[in-house]
Amino acid sequence: MSGLTDNLESIADHIRESFSTKDAARERVLPLCREAIRHCGKAIRAVHRQEFDRATELLKSARNLLTEAEQGISAYGELGHAGFVRDAQKEFAEGSITLALVTGNQLPDPDELGIDAAAYLNGLGEAVGELRRYLLDRMRKGNLSQGEELLSAMDDIYNTLVTMDFPDAITGGLRRTTDMVRGVLERTRSDLTLAIGQKGLVDKLADFSTEK
Repeated sequence: MSGLTDNLESIADHIRESFSTKDAARERVLPLCREAIRHCGKAIRAVHRQEFDRATELLKSARNLLTEAEQGISAYGELGHAGFVRDAQKEFAEGSITLALVTGNQLPDPDELGIDAAAYLNGLGEAVGELRRYLLDRMRKGNLSQGEELLSAMDDIYNTLVTMDFPDAITGGLRRTTDMVRGVLERTRSDLTLAIGQKGLVDKLADFSTEK
């Protein structure tokens, strides 16, 4: 090397060492995030089966895994915003929000869940899809007791998401999630209105038959 670049090799060695350490941290954290996502998926399935205690335990396990992952990359700030971390946080938000709404509890906030605001908002939007699925399951069984309450919650979520008018780079692609929520909300409102109308008709026919 020429005199001007005599220190280039030492600079490159230092960078390689830094990258190697960061990559090792990433490789340790990836399985933790994947396992957290699996726990969240199982928790959501438990909610649909109305196994709420089981869902709570699974979400606690997911939170522990996320904490371990976050600690593993705490020295590398940019990894905290990596896609695999955001995805795990989003799934955790989705599961936690779905459980809260289905069981009639107040929404947990991002600080309570210990997650990034963008991941929280996208999880909030994804939870609307799970609420629709839960409602349809109840409706198929003739149970409309939570219908209007959950539809109202879905409506509130959509009305909040549309106010987050910021670039996707900040919100983590929230605009696409919000568009999905609008479609889910419209279909669910239509399905619930039809189901309530049909139930009302059945009840009237039953009353008429009894009177006769």
